[in-house]
Amino acid sequence: MQAEPGYWAIVPAAGSGSRMGAPRPKQYLRLGNQTVLEHTLDTLLGIDSLAGLVLVIAPADVHWPAIQPRYAERPLEAVIGGAERYQSVLNGLDALGGRAAADDWVLVHDAARPCVRHEDIRALMAAMNADSDGGLLGVTVADTMKRVDADGRVAATIERRGLWHALTPQMFRYGQLHAALRQAVARRSAVTDEASAMELAGYRPRMVQGHRDNIKITLPADLELAAFFLGKKRHG
Repeated sequence: MQAEPGYWAIVPAAGSGSRMGAPRPKQYLRLGNQTVLEHTLDTLLGIDSLAGLVLVIAPADVHWPAIQPRYAERPLEAVIGGAERYQSVLNGLDALGGRAAADDWVLVHDAARPCVRHEDIRALMAAMNADSDGGLLGVTVADTMKRVDADGRVAATIERRGLWHALTPQMFRYGQLHAALRQAVARRSAVTDEASAMELAGYRPRMVQGHRDNIKITLPADLELAAFFLGKKRHG
């Protein structure tokens, strides 16, 4: 009898978050009584079926050691990342070598998305059980979309039907994602997320509707918004 596939998570957290203009990377900024990263890790580690989590940090990360003791008894391993997101995710996949089977599922989630809901992750996992190409959380585009020229003037209005904002987690088979990212690197293809690497490899990832409060902290105002969403989650 074939074993059920396992579930693993990778959290790329090697970025500097320069757009925040903060003295430390955004994943280590305070959000309530914890850092952004701790909120993210606690949510993912709350998934009962998760076999393990790989946190990918910068080579000169001086902030993780202060947090690491909280997770000493959890199935979490920290490894060093690369200059680009895809390099960090590849390092995370390499760290799972020998433990993750080719058909196991890997959920890649942004460190700076602390508000993701367990219900959305469960919906993604349920949808992927019947889909071999994997998929990702997203939300449909609600606003009118404009394309502008180099001068900032409107060049076209884009039909929004069928357009989605891509979120995370993005969830794919371990073997397929590993091969797709390696192929993208070999071809020097620009990939901005895991789904784009899978698309280049010929797969058609499925979009799974999530919630709009799964924001990515990028600018200072996002911290206040994230605090509001997390407060609603605690008291809702």
